Amino acid sequence: MPDQGKFAIQGFNLVKLLKRLEDATARLEDVTIYQEGYIQTKLEKRDDSNAASTNGTRSIEQPKNEKTAEPEPIQEIDEETPKPVLEFETFITENIDPLLVISEKIDPVIVESVKLFQKAFSAQLSLVKLAVKSKKPDYSSQEFMDAIKPINETIMAISDLKDKNRQNEYFPYLNAITEGAPLFSWIAVPTPMSLISDFKDAAQFWTNKVLKEYKEKDPNSVEWVKTFLKLFDELKVYVKEYHTTGLSWCNKPDAIEFKDALNGASTAALAPAPGSGAPPPPPPPAPPAAVFEVNNDDAAPAAGGIGAVFAELNQGADITKGLKKVDKSQQTHKNPELRAQSVVPSDATGSKSGPPPKPKKPSTLKTKKPPRQELAGNKWFIENYDAQPKEGEPILIEANKDESVFIGKCSNVFIQIKGKVNAISLSETDNCSLLLDSSISGLDIIKSNKFGIQVENYLPQISIDKSDNGNIYLSKESLETEVFTSCSTTINVNLPVGEDGDFVEFPIPEQLKHTFGNGKLNSAVFEHMG
Repeated sequence: MPDQGKFAIQGFNLVKLLKRLEDATARLEDVTIYQEGYIQTKLEKRDDSNAASTNGTRSIEQPKNEKTAEPEPIQEIDEETPKPVLEFETFITENIDPLLVISEKIDPVIVESVKLFQKAFSAQLSLVKLAVKSKKPDYSSQEFMDAIKPINETIMAISDLKDKNRQNEYFPYLNAITEGAPLFSWIAVPTPMSLISDFKDAAQFWTNKVLKEYKEKDPNSVEWVKTFLKLFDELKVYVKEYHTTGLSWCNKPDAIEFKDALNGASTAALAPAPGSGAPPPPPPPAPPAAVFEVNNDDAAPAAGGIGAVFAELNQGADITKGLKKVDKSQQTHKNPELRAQSVVPSDATGSKSGPPPKPKKPSTLKTKKPPRQELAGNKWFIENYDAQPKEGEPILIEANKDESVFIGKCSNVFIQIKGKVNAISLSETDNCSLLLDSSISGLDIIKSNKFGIQVENYLPQISIDKSDNGNIYLSKESLETEVFTSCSTTINVNLPVGEDGDFVEFPIPEQLKHTFGNGKLNSAVFEHMG
């Protein structure tokens, strides 16, 4: 059996090799046919010229053979098109076009949103075409900002379209597209693969709602969700192949300046001559570097903001010059006593040690949205607050059991929800406090940091995912509340104990012990003794 598998693999490789040989042979045949037609045209033209000079009259040029009028030069131009450009065009054709077709079967507003999505990819295709033939620009330069401006405007248009159609029946579709739209910023980050995955997860939150709500109503919803999510996976495959560390720029000696490519200088140099009586000549060899004007003047980086971030990223190998050299006395693997301490002691200069803060992703293509507190249908939205609207007063919502509440991307605010509501979600918040009466289905906490929750009446369950530093205070009616945690740390639940109702803190365990027995995995909370 192993030999059989080996022979199968060898046979598969042989088939692939033969296929590549056939493709190469077909290309050589096309080039040969074109060159023969070109030479034949030159010979006929020379014969006509000689005949005209001999007879003393101007000869009437006879129609050329139809063979020479075939568009072989177009094929040659396609052969010269860089593969990253061809693959990106294929990606758009195979993923965006089918999504547009199936959207036409659902709702015109979804079609409009997908067309904006398609427009953004087309603008990004133009940027990829510039990147394959020009040097990497300064990301803080005005030229680069002008190049990505169409993408920025399209992302904002997608968001505006969603906001204008909140009462639309297919609002979850628009939300899924809007949450996935920031994936276009992969061109400006050094780790585009993880960024695409993050925005796929954000979009999938809404595609799950699409499936839940429309799976039975509209059979096209399942196909739409599959096509939309496949778009992210296919983009990751393309980026992994050609742009692993962000948009790849030309590093050849004859690469032109980005501003020249943006202004169309390279297009004029590489464009074929206008059509005349004779067919165009075969593709010329690559022009020398002297054809293009090369400007070696470095653009001055911006003084601050995102320009300063990209100015540091563009330093290349020089980016490590500012790193501090760690002395042997500060290395924990060589000093066991340091491992017992919480942080490594500071050096003689008095600078603080310890792990650096987690860097934030570049926000080149991000736009700050205004704060929002409104009821859309049967769902309350509280989003984008950076501070308390009125000092000393909470953000107050009076809801009923048919309504749910979504709190997202807020920081440093206190929110109070009065009345029994259907469900509450707390997503991507920082240093927020929530006071609630009751919830029928429970409370979801997602990607939140430094939060405080107090329940005054009944709450059946709390789900905490990818969150840190939280304190939860339950009422006597909620002593049987179920708490589910995943990828979360430093979560404390406070319960009223005794007749006086004094709160007692119970830390949620973070460490588990896993053992194997009887062919099963057994997990239990790991407790420190002593």
